[in-house]
Amino acid sequence: MPSLNDIRSTFLDFFKRNDHRVVASSPLVPRNDPTLMFANSGMVQFKNLFTGLETRDYRRATTSQKCVRAGGKHNDLDNVGYTARHHTFFEMLGNFSFGDYFKDQAIAYAWELLTRDFGLNKDRLLVTVYHTDDEAAAIWKKVAGLSDERIIRIPTDDNFWRMGPTGPCGPCTEIFYDHGDHIWGGPPGSAEEDGDRFIEIWNLVFMQNEQFADGSLRPLDMQSIDTGMGLERIGALLQGKHDNYDTDLMRSLIEASAHGTSSDPDGPGKVHHRVIADHLRATSFLIADGVMPGNEGRGYVLRRIMRRAMRHAHQLGATDPLMHRLVPALVGQMGAAFPELTRAQALIEETLRQEETRFRQTLERGLRLLDDELAGLGEGQPLPGAAAFRLYDTFGFPLDLTQDALREKGRAVDVAGFDHAMAEQRAKARAAWVGTGETRDAAIWFDLAERHGVTEFLGYDTETAEGQILALVAEGAETGSAGTGASVQIVVNQTPFYAEAGGQVGDSGLLRTDTGMARITDTRKSAGVFIHVAEVVEGEIARGQPAKLEVSHGRRGAIRANHSATHLLHEALRRALGDHVAQRGSLNAEDRLRFDFSHGKAMSGAEQAAVEAEVNEFIRQNTAVETRIMTPDDARALGAQALFGEKYGDEVRVVSMGRLGGSGKGTDGATYSLELCGGTHVARTGDIGAFVLVGDSASSAGVRRIEGLTGQPAMDYLRAQDRRLAEAALALKAQAAEVPARVKALVEERRALQNEVAQLRRDLAMGGGATGAETVREVAGVRFLPQIVSGVPGRDLPALIDALKAQVGSGVVLVIADTGGKAAVAAGVTADLTDRLSAVTIARAAAEALGGRGGGGRPDMAQAGGADPSKAGDAVKAAEMVIGGAG
Repeated sequence: MPSLNDIRSTFLDFFKRNDHRVVASSPLVPRNDPTLMFANSGMVQFKNLFTGLETRDYRRATTSQKCVRAGGKHNDLDNVGYTARHHTFFEMLGNFSFGDYFKDQAIAYAWELLTRDFGLNKDRLLVTVYHTDDEAAAIWKKVAGLSDERIIRIPTDDNFWRMGPTGPCGPCTEIFYDHGDHIWGGPPGSAEEDGDRFIEIWNLVFMQNEQFADGSLRPLDMQSIDTGMGLERIGALLQGKHDNYDTDLMRSLIEASAHGTSSDPDGPGKVHHRVIADHLRATSFLIADGVMPGNEGRGYVLRRIMRRAMRHAHQLGATDPLMHRLVPALVGQMGAAFPELTRAQALIEETLRQEETRFRQTLERGLRLLDDELAGLGEGQPLPGAAAFRLYDTFGFPLDLTQDALREKGRAVDVAGFDHAMAEQRAKARAAWVGTGETRDAAIWFDLAERHGVTEFLGYDTETAEGQILALVAEGAETGSAGTGASVQIVVNQTPFYAEAGGQVGDSGLLRTDTGMARITDTRKSAGVFIHVAEVVEGEIARGQPAKLEVSHGRRGAIRANHSATHLLHEALRRALGDHVAQRGSLNAEDRLRFDFSHGKAMSGAEQAAVEAEVNEFIRQNTAVETRIMTPDDARALGAQALFGEKYGDEVRVVSMGRLGGSGKGTDGATYSLELCGGTHVARTGDIGAFVLVGDSASSAGVRRIEGLTGQPAMDYLRAQDRRLAEAALALKAQAAEVPARVKALVEERRALQNEVAQLRRDLAMGGGATGAETVREVAGVRFLPQIVSGVPGRDLPALIDALKAQVGSGVVLVIADTGGKAAVAAGVTADLTDRLSAVTIARAAAEALGGRGGGGRPDMAQAGGADPSKAGDAVKAAEMVIGGAG
């Protein structure tokens, strides 16, 4: 039996004999593609060769590429250990042609290697091709002698590869191995294709076209080949295994894990050993390629993998760090093929030992916290996202580790709630910096803050001010001046422009100097420095110049109105829904407001109406909006609302609006809304104009999202609604007030007519009035009633089958319906015959005669479909053959 090392060598040697350059695997961290977190296929290191950006002294290559899929689009982490073929780390064997050979030679190489060098049974192999790739299909017939039945045409993107929205692309052919009918599953393209009978072992991509933005394709000047075959998957096949974890390499790591924990490799801890074996490979190779555990990016993915394995070691009863003790077994298996593993062995062992030592100190406490959280939940209730986040934030439990622990207890986690908590933390960590700048630019703002101090904000009292330009920043660096057309970030000593924070968007407006003018499109803040994002539209501006700043009055007014309405909305929601309502996020923009709040279900129509009415009541009240500066404790004593989980300084700004006797808020106990807030607001609630609630949706588990409009957008929305109502009333020839009742009556009338039409169709078919209607006949002693109908939709066929079964008494019924160019099939078997006849088998046979495939249901009733209803007669004959064969 060949080892995985032997199989790798056989593959590489085969292509070396056929004039391919054996190229070492590239590192797991891609050097030429910043969009990828890790190398996840063999072609990554050759991307520039395929696109023509790079040339090398060879046009044929072969590799065994290290790959990791544990983050982003390609993320297999959750399934690892529980399935036969999922891995975080795997090797991708591949051969490549850069404008040298093409389809015919690539297919010939693949067939020769599989059937001669690897010795696979030719009769067990079948292939897929893209449905329009007649050339590939013809080559398979010529080279391998495959019949049409073993060349399956696939019309989906499963058999068409694209490098991206534009660029090189082309069809591909995939080679499958049939393990035999003793294993459940169907061939590719069938309804049962996800079964384990037919396993893909090799994918050959034919890069022959270039795709453009409009979707058009043009032949490439240099047609190329990119193939990929997973070593673990072909290894399992050649070693006579149906599970990748039973191959020699994986088995040796599993047994090392079992030895290190004094446990049975195939006992109750089987999944734990599989996870450890897989994750040992991923972590070791990542460390060898320079990735270290951390809290961001690749380092965080590595830490997630490590800690998942470490928890499984804990589950096995390991009392001391385990992972580092398994590294020698891995190096012994893979060090010769990947010498970087041997070179980094000491670093890998020490990194694993330190990480596991640190993690074990908190693991048990974290698991106890998890058990405590679960104890308070009902049967089957998911773990709240906030609790999962506490495990992450306090004990370093990555989400997937918590999910893994819950999986063993038959529970899930509120992922949306976790993501919400994570987003809040990241927002705080960015120190209020939100925007398009790179993280490295933050150093500039800290430097400016040290040199010039923080920006003084004047915008609570004025929308115009004079200041001095302290700095101009362009493309991440300071500059002395900026001319017309330049994009620049401007820092002044004082400003009336509000910087984005607390859900309120940044101001826009104009900055003028004696020599030029800039249009400010946004305002942000970092390290206390206000950053005016601008474009110079006239002349030139320079560092050190005096400047006049003017906020866009109309836009600021609209933003203020939305922000003040959000405060009124928050209080109205608390009064309508309960004190559990707490702000979870907001957006106060020029054209709309959005408010996220804690609440477990959608609001009823009555609740929405009540909230909207209450907000408008306090808008019409037109009371003054007041602000005061006080300590956080004093603010809370007055009943002020604070953001959930927010930390405040020694002084806070408290905004109050609306009067409501007996509210208990404010110094006089009669303030309606009282909140800690640093944003800008209207002078009086009447300045909001009006409020319209336009949306209520789920933001995440336990969090609802309200969307609303104020001022002129609210009036425009209401007028548009009035127009729509008037149009509906005109169409219905009714008064506006009568429209709801008339629509309800029409819906009920339509439903009744649909039921009547369905019944008429069934009656027509039952009465023999349908096209091609048949009478009861006998087939092998079984009564058989076929019906060929038209105009009966597939959804009506089950009821028709039941009626026909009642009519026939004992027997088989078959209905084939022309549904407008396609055929719907339904078969029924009466209860006394289901022990020897299956409606599923009959429906599938009929569907195949109609050019379809698959079908499903129960032994007494099944449905399927076909492409050609004109072959209904053939379908009836196919059903008769099934019945006759069973009789």
